[in-house]
Amino acid sequence: MEQLPKTPLTRRAFVQTTAAATAGLVMPAGLRAQARRAPVRIGLIGCGGRGTGAVRDTCRANDDVEIVALGDLMPDRLEGCRRTLAELAAEDASFAAKYKVTDDRCFTGFEAYRRVLDSGIDLVMLATPPGFRPAHLEAAVAAGKHIFTEKPVAVDAAGIRSVLATYEAARQKNLVIVAGTQRRHDPGYRAVIERIQGGAIGDVVGGQVYWNQGGLWHREHAPEWSDAEWQIRNWLYFTWLSGDHIVEQHVHNIDVANWVMGAHPVRAVAVGGRQWRTDPVYGHIFDHFGVDFEYPSGVHIMSMCRQIGRTAGFVGERFFGTNGRSDAAKTIEGPNAFTHQGEEVNPYVQEHADLLANIRAGQPVNELKQVAESTLTAIMGREAAYTGRAVEWDAMLEAEQNLAPPTIEFGPLPVPPVAVPGRTPLARGWNEG
Repeated sequence: MEQLPKTPLTRRAFVQTTAAATAGLVMPAGLRAQARRAPVRIGLIGCGGRGTGAVRDTCRANDDVEIVALGDLMPDRLEGCRRTLAELAAEDASFAAKYKVTDDRCFTGFEAYRRVLDSGIDLVMLATPPGFRPAHLEAAVAAGKHIFTEKPVAVDAAGIRSVLATYEAARQKNLVIVAGTQRRHDPGYRAVIERIQGGAIGDVVGGQVYWNQGGLWHREHAPEWSDAEWQIRNWLYFTWLSGDHIVEQHVHNIDVANWVMGAHPVRAVAVGGRQWRTDPVYGHIFDHFGVDFEYPSGVHIMSMCRQIGRTAGFVGERFFGTNGRSDAAKTIEGPNAFTHQGEEVNPYVQEHADLLANIRAGQPVNELKQVAESTLTAIMGREAAYTGRAVEWDAMLEAEQNLAPPTIEFGPLPVPPVAVPGRTPLARGWNEG
């Protein structure tokens, strides 16, 4: 395994160009693979649980694929991924035939993502903490790779602007990009939302989207870790890395709201705070949010999320119309009642089947703009709660907000203060507010 120097990244490099555009690209790499009937070669950037799961899911979904390269900032994370995949290969001959990772195509350090992109792959999977996503997306498109990207795709306004520019660059190159908003690949959601948009519940007049659950994991600060390494290993709890849980997790339900409405909201007002996870081990994020999103039609969607132990959990979506109601996932109630009864599929697997099908068919499906808009919707809700002010879509998109530290390297890194609604302004940069 090659361990690269832990080169720091500047703030400019974090959200601006990270690789020169590939000149003279005639056909994307994945389409060349299809033309020669060879397996699609896949590299993974981000070897945690979600990245490892994405490798497993794509191999379950597809036959003509090979997993050939792995990259992660942390050597122990990469080795843990390799052990898990090797154990799976030992148990499953089908997976073993697709698992082709060798020592010389395993990379660690801040520049590992570049080495994965340069390792002869056709498709890259991006599963690092979301704060790194805009730079990795930009580099992958510049290198002409098809992409599976986990959600969310940014944590701040600067990142969203970068991702929207990357979306346009990917369109010019006819690249296929599928995002980890797997509900859009679930037959139940697709069947129900198609009917809602066709008028099955009349005009949509309101809705509710939820992700309420208990607490999540955290890792104690090991003596050998720098402040920056501790934050990256506990990325959930730092807004520059995760965007807060409304962005990192609740974006799934917010994406359903935008999908149903066929638009993004224009305004958000919110409440939120930090009542249960008050210990510094939980960084500086909130543990609950409640947001009112106003859409262009004047319809309001209520958004609620929390990560608080010993509380009732509920994850889902509800929409109300002039002629019925729906849970969006499976049923419609009212005169046009409907229950999806088709074959149940695992949407985490189906999204990878759809991705590869589009690559092989030469159909440049690109989900990056829709997931960027859903990510910005969640960011807008976060900032409305952090500041205690109404936040407008255009103002949020244009905000001079870049939450990345000035230099990203292992070393001292102070934790920003917890936001105080009514006092905290819209954050512009690292540690401001």
